[in-house]
Amino acid sequence: MNPFIILIASIFTHNIALVYILGMCPFIVISRNYKTAVGMGISIIFVVTLTAIINWPIYWKLLVPMHSEILSFLIFIIVIAGTVQLLEMIIEKFFPPLQSSFGIFLPLITVNCIVLAVCLFMVLRKYNFIQTLCYSFGTSCGWALAIILMAAIKEKLMLVSDIPKGLRGPGITMIIAGLMALAFIGFAGIITLQ
Repeated sequence: MNPFIILIASIFTHNIALVYILGMCPFIVISRNYKTAVGMGISIIFVVTLTAIINWPIYWKLLVPMHSEILSFLIFIIVIAGTVQLLEMIIEKFFPPLQSSFGIFLPLITVNCIVLAVCLFMVLRKYNFIQTLCYSFGTSCGWALAIILMAAIKEKLMLVSDIPKGLRGPGITMIIAGLMALAFIGFAGIITLQ
């Protein structure tokens, strides 16, 4: 499959947050503030892309030839944890206010299901290295796009409208996510992943 098609499809028609409903914990909580959502989106792009780039050769060039595919989950999690630790050290050193706004959610990227899901999808779909690079970057950009749009919509909604008390917080977030998912469905006939 053409890597460009994989890139575009993973951002729009197969958006991991809006189609597969993965990565919802930070999606719901971090999307309260636009600047924090942008920071988390960039962090996810960094972690997902880097872990997929590292995990692809480990899986296809090391584990498969040694018939040790059973270790893939363990290896993937170790690489993800190491990448998140690296990101946490960089953010702590250069962007302390951003780290305090993330709170517990920065180290929790390690267990964010989209990071592992991208590594597993690259294995299940038997992507080559370039396809994996495009898929991981596109998927993380799609998730970042979704959380940034969510934060922008919620901030605007708070300024313009008085949301009923029962819908504030996760309730309105899920309604907005549903409407955004419907909007992204409009791209479904254009590009699909196999």
